[in-house]
This record gives sequence, structure tokens and C-alpha cells, in this order.
Amino acid sequence: MILQALNAYYVRKAAAPDGGLAPEGFEPKAIPFVLVIDRSGRLIQLADRREREGKKRIARVELVPQGVKKTSGIAANLLWDTTEYVLGIDTKGKAERVAEQSAAFRERLRGAFGEEPEDEGLRAVVRFLDWQRAEAVTALTAHPAWAEILETNPLMTFQLDTDAELVCQRPAVIALLMANSSHDAADGVCLVTGSDDSIERLHAPIKGVRDAQTSDANIVSFNLGAFNSYGKSQSFNAPVGKRAAFAYTTALNHLLAKGSRQRVQVGDASTVFWAEKASGAAFEAAFLDFLGPQRDDPDAGVRAVASLYRSIRDGRPFTADDGQRFHVLGLSPNAARIAVRFWHVATIAELGAAFRRYFDEVEIVRPSYEAGAPLPPYRLLAVTALQAKSENVPPNLGGDVMRAILAGGRYPEALMQGALRRMRAEREISWPRAALLKAYLIRNLNDKEITVSLNESNADPGYRLGRLFAVLERVQERAQGSLNASIRERYYGAFSATPVTVLPLLLKLKNHHLAKIANRGEVVNLEKLLGTIIDGLGDVPPRLSLAGQARFAIGYYHQRQAFFAKPDSETLDQPAE
Repeated sequence: MILQALNAYYVRKAAAPDGGLAPEGFEPKAIPFVLVIDRSGRLIQLADRREREGKKRIARVELVPQGVKKTSGIAANLLWDTTEYVLGIDTKGKAERVAEQSAAFRERLRGAFGEEPEDEGLRAVVRFLDWQRAEAVTALTAHPAWAEILETNPLMTFQLDTDAELVCQRPAVIALLMANSSHDAADGVCLVTGSDDSIERLHAPIKGVRDAQTSDANIVSFNLGAFNSYGKSQSFNAPVGKRAAFAYTTALNHLLAKGSRQRVQVGDASTVFWAEKASGAAFEAAFLDFLGPQRDDPDAGVRAVASLYRSIRDGRPFTADDGQRFHVLGLSPNAARIAVRFWHVATIAELGAAFRRYFDEVEIVRPSYEAGAPLPPYRLLAVTALQAKSENVPPNLGGDVMRAILAGGRYPEALMQGALRRMRAEREISWPRAALLKAYLIRNLNDKEITVSLNESNADPGYRLGRLFAVLERVQERAQGSLNASIRERYYGAFSATPVTVLPLLLKLKNHHLAKIANRGEVVNLEKLLGTIIDGLGDVPPRLSLAGQARFAIGYYHQRQAFFAKPDSETLDQPAE
């Protein structure tokens, strides 16, 4: 299903004039150096195609013939490769191996186009390799970048001095390569397309999955005998035709490419997404803003999420066809392979309903300076991590949360545990953490008593104790002003887990604090509020479960926000009646 969807995406994008995907048999590659030659194969210059970005020099991405999978053996690419393959220069002290690499590069060219190619660009490359290479190497030793070339062994390719494009990009060369690829005899049935095709033995590597091997990794791979079956080895275990293999790997690499607007990191999962039709582009942009922040303009991301929420709330369609399918694929590194962390397919309308449910669950009263878009998932995950950094989010948590949001499943318990752990460690009950706990209790425990703002009729012991703790802290603040170590700093962890051990002490301290408040009307109002909360409490439980601790945090947060809802002059400072 995944490969079929990626193959269909490639077919759609390749047919579009500005699809941006490589044609069959080609791939985008960062090529820093180009050997400019004339028709006789003589070197004219070595062009440095790198462009400066800050302190770095970045190679220009060029369209070149699809490369081979590099292993410990010798395997040459067509018309481009490293300096050792192209120039036959030993950069690592392995002269014999470099000689074999150079010969393999020449043989690959001969095998693809023959000894005397018809295209003049190809003939010039053949002449360079046969007659002009040694002289060119001698001339290149004076090039300013030669020392760097010997150290880094960079990629190189060729260009005729009269052309604007590379030799491998000449129309005649592209036509020859595509014609050669279509001559492969069919030797099986492709599982992706269902058509007869030449089966691909080794699929092209997938690039861009964070923390995967530096040599890239594969989704389809059989590299041990234990994975083989019925005498079939490598990818013949799961036969995929050459055309489909090229299509799905090209599409996935395009989606994962640096700067892609259809890629975002969710925990350890490199997540890509795409719509079935071109009309789904608007929803793709909204989906990106929903999943991840925009580093160049964070406010734009907030506005986009707010717009998404308004569209869902008002029931407006996102596209001309909200019945089209939308695909979300999360990939994680797993040794030499890539693991599928989650795969979700739904219509845009169904995803809109899933987003609406999520937005409703996380909606909670918040400080006035935080008014704006609802809480996006990346902030939900960040508040469970040390220093609120995404790299500290547990590896599997992001994928599990995303699966729950998209498919309507239960949130992982680790989400609630992470928020409670950070609140006990930092003694900070922020609105995103309260929203997270609210969403967890509503979805996982169907707790309908947890509302957006303060619910005075909620009789749950954990919720009531949280409210009580907030009032006791308020009493201390009104009596002593701003303190370095309030009762929240000293007793939050103990009161939220084992309230019976701390409550008598805090009630005793409360009496001392009330005696210091000058406004007696405020004292009476605070005592009334304390009495109301305690009267509905009943027996104080010796220990609160994790769910009870979550309700405690929400009760504390709700009561604190209720204090800030109106100026003190309108609430607590009124004279007693």
C-alpha cells in the first residue's frame, strides 16, 4: 500500500510541468566540481559549482543518471562519480584499487553507449578518458581547490565548453538512457503495479531519515540469508519492477529532501505527507503548520494553525475535493533499514474531523497573552521533555501521539507520565501541560467532568485537592507577597501524590497567613472559598493515582486561572456581607 501510494504520487508529479521530480533513470545530486572539456576531450577548466551559504560552501544540485548502491566493492556511476573514479587519482593511498575504479568508470561508459557513441558530448568524454586524462591531472595540480580535492575526494562530472547543460543532461544522452532502460526484458510481475516488468535486485537507498546510517538506508531490503524464502534472495523475495522501484524511491527522497514543505520531524519519526490530487496542496501546507513550527516565521505557523482551526470549526471545505485521500508516513532509523513508525490514510474530510476532536480536547482556559491558535502537537510533546527540547522527547512517543491524533486512538500513557514528571521536577503547571492532561483524561478515561475552565461542581478528590492547593498558595501570596520558595516550590510533589501527609501542615500555615492579610473582607472571601472546596472533598485519599495526579494538576491550574479572570478589586477584595 505504501509503495503503491508513492508510485502514484510520482506518476502525478512527473506528469506535471513543474512537478520537480527526476525522470526515470535520473536523480538529483550535489555535484561540487565540473570538468569542462572541448570536443576533442581536452580539459578547458575545472568549474567549482559551489555557492557560499554563510560560512559553508554548498554544491549545486544537478540532475544526473541514477547512481549505483555503493558497497565495499567497486561500482562506478555513469558519467559522474568521485575524483578517484573520474580522474584515477589516488587520494587514500590505495593505488591498485583506484586503478580498478578508474577502469570500472570507463567500462561503465562503454557498456552503456558503446565504444564510439553517436552523441558528440559522449565522444568527448570517451576521448578525455582514453587520451587526455593524464594531461588534465597534471594541469589540475595548479588549481586553487586541488588540495581540498585530494583531501575530500568530491563528486565530479562533465560538460562541453559549448553547452549550458552537463553532458549527462544533453537531450540525446537522456533519450539514450531512457531507451536503454526500456529494453530490459520482463522477468516477473511487479507487486506494486501488477504489470510484467524487469525485477529490481537492489532498490535505491532512501535519504533524509534523521539518524539513519550515513550511507542511507532501505525500506525494501533482504541482506541476510535468514530473510530469504523459497530460494529467492535479495529483493526477489518481494518482486518490485524497475520502474516502480525508481518511482517510489524518487518520490520518497523528494518528500524527505532538505527544505521540503511536505516533511516534518515528529519525535524520532521523519514524517512525510501528500495528497492524492494536486488540489490537495492547500491542505498539505496546513498539515505542515499543524505538525511543526516554521523556524523562519513562527508567527506564520501560529496564524496557519488558527486558520485551520477556524475552517474546521466553521465546516468550510479545505479543497475542491475533500473526499480525496491524504497519506501520512512516519519513518524511523533501524540499523541498515528504515522502520515504518506509522502509516495513515484517510480523506481530507476525515482528517478534518480528527483535528476537530484534537482541538476540542486540548482547548483550555489560558493566560490572555497566550490567546491565539490551539496547541499544536509539537508543543504538546515538548512540554514532556527536559528543557522543552524536541531532541529530549522519548523516541517512540511522537509517533504514538501522531497515530492517536490521526486515527482517533488512545494517547500513550507515557504522554501523561512525561507531563507529570516535568511538573514535579520544575513545579511549573503551564497551560500546555494542563491542556495535555485534559486531552488525555477526556480521550483515554472519558472524563466528562474535565472542562475548559473551572468546574466548581467537579467532586473528584484529585481535582478538589488541586483547587485547595491553589487557594492555599493564593493565601500565602496575599499575606507575604512574592517569595523565592512558595508552598508550590516546597510541597507540590508531595501534595499531588500523597496529600494526607502534607495537608495538616498546610492548613496550619494557612491560619498564620490569613492573620497577616490586612483586608478582612478578602480574608472572609478566601475562607469561604476554602470551606466550599473542603466541604465537597470528603475523606482525603492517602495516595493519588497517576490519573488523580493529572486531575490535581488541572484543578490547581483552573483555580489559579480563575483568580486571574478578574481584577482583585472585583473578587477577593470586596468587603464581607
